[in-house]
Amino acid sequence: MSRFAVPVTLVALLVILHGQLWLGRGSVSNVAELRSKLNTQLLKNEQINADNKRLLTEINDLKGGLSMIEEKARMELGMIKANEIYIQIAR
Repeated sequence: MSRFAVPVTLVALLVILHGQLWLGRGSVSNVAELRSKLNTQLLKNEQINADNKRLLTEINDLKGGLSMIEEKARMELGMIKANEIYIQIAR
C-alpha cells in the first residue's frame, strides 16, 4: 500500500493542477477574457484622454480671449453683431 501512495498522490496533485489551469480562476480562457477586457478599457481610456485634452484646450481658449467666445456664440447661438446682415445658404 505504501508503495503506491506516493505515485497516486503525485498523480492526484497533477490532476488538480491541470484542473486549475483549464477550469479555475486563473485558467487560460479566463486570462484571455481579462486581457480582452483590458485592451477594450485601454482603448476607451485613450479616447477619453483625447476628449479631455480637447476640452482643456477649448477651456484655455475660452479663458484667454474673446474671439473663441464670439465664434461659439455665432456658431451655436446664431449671434449677429450690429450692422451685420445674416445670410444662410441652404444645401
